[in-house]
Amino acid sequence: MALGLLGALFACGPTLRPDGGEGLLQAGQPAPTLSATDQNGVSRTVGGPGAQWLLVYFYPKDGTPGCTTEACAFRDAWTLYDEAGVMIYGVSTDDAASHKEFAEEHQLPFPLIADPDRTWADAFGVGSMLGMAERVSFLIDPEGQVVAQYPDVDPGVHANQVLKDVERLRGSD
Repeated sequence: MALGLLGALFACGPTLRPDGGEGLLQAGQPAPTLSATDQNGVSRTVGGPGAQWLLVYFYPKDGTPGCTTEACAFRDAWTLYDEAGVMIYGVSTDDAASHKEFAEEHQLPFPLIADPDRTWADAFGVGSMLGMAERVSFLIDPEGQVVAQYPDVDPGVHANQVLKDVERLRGSD
């Protein structure tokens, strides 16, 4: 019994996805079809052909140092993302009220998705530790395909890294 609880807290082994796969979605795989409301009650979707590029970034917890650094780096680069036609969704297991407070405190211009039941995290194969999502991101092209996966994110440089990848990937269109 204690081992089961420890396993759940520390997430031993790869995450099993609802699509039958194991571990993180890889480049070349279709993004899962998901929808949820953001911190402002606006419906947001992922999966299937869309009008623009989408970065879905998972982070452990609102207000923690690394998560704040990462969110603020995306905020500071928001104009460049907007000009490049890339939407950003931040996702964590925190609730919508926590997301709303976090977004307002740091003036985040992009949606934050509350995923307390881990629907989004499980669909992308994102593991957890102590009930919090691991820090990992997925870049999805307008056709709904995962084109890049970022499992070892440095919160301070990740925003610029993704923009460089979008530019590189568009160059091969």
